[in-house]
Amino acid sequence: MGLLLIPIILFSQTINISEIVLAQSDIFYIIPFFPFFMLFLVTGLAETNRVPFDLPEAESELVSGYNVEYSSIGFTFFFLAEYSNIILMSSIIVILFLGGWLPITNFFFFKLFSTSFWFASKLLLIMFLFV
Repeated sequence: MGLLLIPIILFSQTINISEIVLAQSDIFYIIPFFPFFMLFLVTGLAETNRVPFDLPEAESELVSGYNVEYSSIGFTFFFLAEYSNIILMSSIIVILFLGGWLPITNFFFFKLFSTSFWFASKLLLIMFLFV
């Protein structure tokens, strides 16, 4: 996953997150770096233990993996940690490949929406792909 960041850092010539987003004002990095985006998405799936990389749960052999061993607040913490990790990975993907808080085009209509709207909508799109 770290090696997939190198082309983005080299292309934007910085490791500052806000400057990486601002470097995407002309074209989002998902277009020139689409193979890297797909690899980053797959490694994100593996990092967050999503299908088909959900082997730590071993649902077919152990009923539901760690869900059987933990109940109540223990299960809640595992559940929250898993989905917090999905939000974090989705945020990183949005910042690195989808232009973060920048609008999708420079038309006046799209600039009426706030930056948090654009970030949240892109974030929800990537989270939908994860789930």
